Amino acid sequence: MNTANNKRRKESVSKIEKAFIELLQIKELDNISVSEICKITGLNRSTFYSNFIDIYDLADKVCKHLEEEFLSLYANEIKTKTRCNDFTRLFYHIKENQLFYKTYFKIGNINMNVIGLDTEMAQKHFDMKHIGYHIEFFKNGLNAVLKMWLANDCKESPEEIADILKSEYGRKF
Repeated sequence: MNTANNKRRKESVSKIEKAFIELLQIKELDNISVSEICKITGLNRSTFYSNFIDIYDLADKVCKHLEEEFLSLYANEIKTKTRCNDFTRLFYHIKENQLFYKTYFKIGNINMNVIGLDTEMAQKHFDMKHIGYHIEFFKNGLNAVLKMWLANDCKESPEEIADILKSEYGRKF
């Protein structure tokens, strides 16, 4: 029986996702085919289509898994609606999982969203004036730094990346 929790099905999905991630490192999303994935994995197209609608559905599901893992790093902060302002934990996770984050950024127009909004800090530093612009500036700057760090194979330590952000964003980070 082909149920969602079937061990064989899970193994097939894992093989498909792994092949997809590997292909994505050398090709653009639009140039990856189901046939290619099936050839690499040794699985039938029917196996692929019983788990995914198409390549874009596969990309969405891989992205969702990565987002869930990312959010789990800050589960306590999300649950308690607090903010620790500590990105070092995220930077260690990125350094330890570079392939996944390279994939995450490569899949499409995806932004690493900053967890929550520290309204107390926003009030203190920006008087809540144009806060949406400040948040957008910070998110895009953070994304650019992370993409560059990943492109350089995370040569700097997570602490160095945190220091770079602090120096760019000042005491507001």
